Formats: sequence, structure tokens, C-alpha cells
Amino acid sequence: MRALILAAGRGERLRPLTDVTPKPLLSAGGKRLIEWQIEALVRAGVTDLVINIAHLAAAFEPALGNGARYGARIVYSREGDDADAALETRGGIVKALPLLGTGPFIAVGGDIVTDFDYRRLAGATHAIHAGTIDAHLVLTTNPPYHPHGDMGLVDGLITRAPPWFTYASIGVFAPRLFADEAAVKTKLFPWLYAFADQERVSGEFFRGRWHNVGALDDLAALDRELRESKVKGEG
Repeated sequence: MRALILAAGRGERLRPLTDVTPKPLLSAGGKRLIEWQIEALVRAGVTDLVINIAHLAAAFEPALGNGARYGARIVYSREGDDADAALETRGGIVKALPLLGTGPFIAVGGDIVTDFDYRRLAGATHAIHAGTIDAHLVLTTNPPYHPHGDMGLVDGLITRAPPWFTYASIGVFAPRLFADEAAVKTKLFPWLYAFADQERVSGEFFRGRWHNVGALDDLAALDRELRESKVKGEG
């Protein structure tokens, strides 16, 4: 199984840091944000990784290399050299499809920090292989900056009915979903809701650690939390 780590955006709310460093390469807890996801994927046995890049694209390969230091194989899906070239989530997936193979793949944000265990996605992966569903999304508690959430979850299926939860930027997708799409700037939502309406998108709720750093204060707070967890032997 392969994974796409989404890392092409600017991270506008973390400027001026992201004027010179891509958001996924900012550090918290002694690691770059993207490294938390690389290491978690490798622990789950997912070692073939694709990273899509655009904003400050030239910074990624010197920082991460070919993945050997993590026990992974990293290739890059380059959308351009600056944030204006970034294709958003849906367009980025389509652009990266030739690198992702023919089976279900994980797509995860390169700027989140979570203790989600990617081995939990095995059942959804089998269901996608079997043709029962086309995608599976991980949802989490609505953070303070996103109190109204994104979507609902009823009987294991994604819905557009409340109560609303927040998409955790972790999902498994069938390549067939994107086979007829163009690699142009397009968002994943609301496009994916059409498949959810057909009961083709399953989901699960995750209650553990999950952070999507939005502002400078958030980054500093996450850094403190991770360092304290490390001291306590929790991280």
C-alpha cells in the first residue's frame, strides 16, 4: 500500500515562518511536522510514500531525501515552484495518481500531528478492494477554530447530516474515484459528498491526539505538549 502526504500549500496563517519554510517542514517536539506522519506510516508498514509539493518545493528533497533514513521510499509529485501552482487536495491527488499505483492509497495532510495508528485502515482498504466502498475518512472532534465541523457519521457511513465532526485529513481512496478527473486546481470537498450521498464513503471517529497547526501560538503550544509527552515517555 502507498500513501500520499499532502504538502503543497503555503500555510498562510503561519507567516512569516512559512515565507521561508514550508509548513510541513516546520518543527514541533523536535521533529518536522511531516516527519511525524512519515514515521507513523512506516510503523504501520506503509513505506512507499509520495509527497506532493509546490510552495518552496525545492526545500523538501534536501530535508527529507529519498526516505531511506526513515525506512521509507519517498518520491515527489511536483506541482510547481510556489503556492500559486498548488493544485489543492483533489487536483494534487490526480496529479500524483501515476505514482500511487493501482490499489487503494492513503492520503494524509503533511501538517498534522496525531497518534492515529494507520493499521486501523486495513478493514477499509479491504472494503475498497472488494468494491463495497470507494473511500474511507477519519473524523475527529471539532477543534476550537472549526467548531461547526465538516460532515456527519452515521452507522459507519459519511453523511451530510448532524452531528458534525471534523475531517482529520486522513483517508483511504480508490484510484477509480479520480480516473476521469483532470490534474487542475480543485478541492476534494464538496466533490466527494456526491459519493457519500450514494453510500460509497465510509468513516470512523478518532478520539486520540490530533493537531492541525493553524497559527504561531498553536505551533508553540504543540511543541510544548510534544516535548512534555516525550519527557513522560508518552510520545
